[in-house]
Amino acid sequence: MAQKPMSYLTLDDVSTSGKTVLVRVDLNSPMSPDGSILDDARFKSHLPTLRDLIDSRVVLLAHQSRPGKRDFTPMQIHAQRLQRLCGRTVTYVDDIFGSHAIDAIKSMVDGDIILLENTRFYSEEGLSRSPEEHATTIMVKRLAPHVDMFVNDAFAVSHRSQLSVVGFTTVLQSVAGRLMEKEIESLGRGFSKEGTIFVLGGIKANDSIDVIENVAARSEIESIIVTGLVANVFLEANGVDLGKKNSDFMNSIGCAAETKRARKLLAKYGDKIELPVDVACADSADPNKRVEMSVSELPTELSINDIGLESIILFSEKIRNSQTVIMNGPAGLFENEGFELGTKELVTAATKSKFSIVGGGHIASEAHALGIESNISHISTGGGACIDFLSGRTLPGIESLVQSCARFKSKLRAVA
Repeated sequence: MAQKPMSYLTLDDVSTSGKTVLVRVDLNSPMSPDGSILDDARFKSHLPTLRDLIDSRVVLLAHQSRPGKRDFTPMQIHAQRLQRLCGRTVTYVDDIFGSHAIDAIKSMVDGDIILLENTRFYSEEGLSRSPEEHATTIMVKRLAPHVDMFVNDAFAVSHRSQLSVVGFTTVLQSVAGRLMEKEIESLGRGFSKEGTIFVLGGIKANDSIDVIENVAARSEIESIIVTGLVANVFLEANGVDLGKKNSDFMNSIGCAAETKRARKLLAKYGDKIELPVDVACADSADPNKRVEMSVSELPTELSINDIGLESIILFSEKIRNSQTVIMNGPAGLFENEGFELGTKELVTAATKSKFSIVGGGHIASEAHALGIESNISHISTGGGACIDFLSGRTLPGIESLVQSCARFKSKLRAVA
């Protein structure tokens, strides 16, 4: 999906003034044991969409966590935080599609915003079904008659074919919100601009290798830098003995199959895939002390926790001079004192690229911690969705918008 042109509608294509608009947002956030929201970055990401709907009656669908988790909570505190951020009254409704929710929608006036209850309180929300199957649910049948259109602004959950993401797209004209539009355009830039560099790290080697398999053959991709555990997999695939401790750890988390995939990629695209030339290990006497070691000095019985200083310098220069850089996953155990250097320097270098994209998760957290998020062109709100997009997989939430565009295009021409 990421490689192909997509025809979907945005808020620019429809008239929303005076309309009742059902908007799927993603307010799922880390919460403290006392129930307070620790990070409201996702709330802020939806503000452009809410600003564009200032003359509409806005009905929000969102979730928090999942059944069985400590932070699986009602959405009242989310409504309060969103109200504070957007400067408009946001009314919490402790119902999803019952009479209380329907009455609340009917009583709205232009400019009103209501946030319905946690969508995952409804069991069918957790099922993976087609849009047509979801359209037959009570939730869709109850809510759809009372709204004029559906807006999907929740990129982070659009890799899931769930009810609140795709269920309304067959019965309502459906468009992408501002955040969704930005995610698609920004992530898609890596497939359309010359001189793109990927920097892939973290511990999920299978995700990074999925991305590499999708992008390596493309002429737009200048190089693919691997760091973190992903780099260890590629080093081992390249014949480097990392030492028993590192090899055993990799095997314990199922990297044997990924090493085989990496070996094939190196054989085919070795000129594009850039490996570290040195690593930083944890000293056996002081686990927070860096022990720098060139790749030629391996194996080692110390734990490899970061890329080394020479690799940091080489990779940072390449990132700074890039036309577009797409980063996903940290360069090492950045949460451990002494081994945050690789991640910190590479993310900082990305702020000098002409266009920089940072995936969700740990590396986005580091950008926020460093206070440089405003200097990154785009920080994705979706971890799994971002990886799926870059891997070329079809995202149900986006595909359903494409299908809705085709289904309702005659209606669009009628109201244009």
